[in-house]
Amino acid sequence: MKNNESGPNWNRRVWRLAGPIMMSNISVPLLGAVDTAVVGHLPGPHYIGAVAIGALIFSFVYWGFGFLRMGTTGFTAQAQGAGNVDEVRATLARALMLATALGLILIAVQVPIAWGALAMIDAGNRVDSLAETYFHIRIWGAPAALANYALLGWFIGIHNTRAALILQIAMNGINIVLDLWFVMGLGLGVAGVAWATLIAETGAVILGLWLVSRKLPAIGGTWRKSLIFQADLLRRMFAVNRDIFIRTLCLISAFGLVTAIGARMGEVILAANAVLLNFQSITGHALDGFAHAAEALTGDAIGARNRENFRKAVRATSLWALVFSAAFSAAYLILGTLVIDTITDMPEVRAVSRDFLTWVVILPVVSVWSYQLDGIFIGATRSADMRNAMMVSLAVFAGLLVLLVPEFGNHGLWLAFMGFMVARALTLGRVYPKIEKSIGEN
Repeated sequence: MKNNESGPNWNRRVWRLAGPIMMSNISVPLLGAVDTAVVGHLPGPHYIGAVAIGALIFSFVYWGFGFLRMGTTGFTAQAQGAGNVDEVRATLARALMLATALGLILIAVQVPIAWGALAMIDAGNRVDSLAETYFHIRIWGAPAALANYALLGWFIGIHNTRAALILQIAMNGINIVLDLWFVMGLGLGVAGVAWATLIAETGAVILGLWLVSRKLPAIGGTWRKSLIFQADLLRRMFAVNRDIFIRTLCLISAFGLVTAIGARMGEVILAANAVLLNFQSITGHALDGFAHAAEALTGDAIGARNRENFRKAVRATSLWALVFSAAFSAAYLILGTLVIDTITDMPEVRAVSRDFLTWVVILPVVSVWSYQLDGIFIGATRSADMRNAMMVSLAVFAGLLVLLVPEFGNHGLWLAFMGFMVARALTLGRVYPKIEKSIGEN
């Protein structure tokens, strides 16, 4: 059936989804900024470096399993668009079971993960020792952290972004309060940052399951064991999750290279890049609000086989994402120095951060296209295309690093990172027309 809603109505649909998600997502990099700030006032840049390295390891460990969020959103949205409420429930059950199993495995293999990661980064003894402390505390929250991914994906897939907002704000709000208390109040240092995160993640999964129990009566349907464990649906879930895992691992590898190469340039460059990556993290998490809206709306349209609604969802979410990316660039241009000075009071780190601020001013309007296309492809569950595009983009990034870093140092590193964002957009954009053509005529 054709949808004849006007543009303003689609804008309202986008904002009902994107608004709460943006608010919740902004709390994530805000937490990262607080993590950096509370240790940024300790005596020495190695404290910032240790938290940056510890967080980087968990970027690999947890973001690598980001398919638990992304795959769950796509499958849930398509099931809802098709009116299959039993499958909406079954998708959540499969995701939570997988999250719990993977979390327990990560706890079991924590020692080799920490050893291998720190050996590859090699940031120096002072940084490595503190980062290892951070890791071995926080890893015990792995089952809860991964379950939270699944819960967030499910809430976005059913368009209940208010629940996603409550979950994220509660988790990151608790984390920030405990950060300040444990580090600045109790003097626990880097260990305090890790304990704060562990406690917040555990509390969030309890809250998330309660929110699910409140939502299920309105959704309807029943828990069907035969559907949850249906072989072809399990195979499809594992295939999509495998592809998104590879894609996400490539993405995090790019961010990891920025940190690792910066570490080899010295503690001050490492700390400055950690400060500046907070800007990009804020941008990415805010623009992800529109990408998540695209996931839910395009997934619904594909489930209903409505090509016109798919196009409207793409247009509306992309327009607002572009507007906000330009706003972030303007804000960083005007307020960037103030933000740097707020995060750290170390003169050498402040000075170096200002030298490279231009890159994070430009990045929002360059990276917005890759975020938006990611959302569209996730909603369509076109995971193989996402995997292939990201692998090509990472290869481009590696080539640019070889060419630019020896000649231009840290400026070359940031220019290569910019090229990586462009490659992501171009490789996905090339495949996008195939998605439209695959949706049934109305």
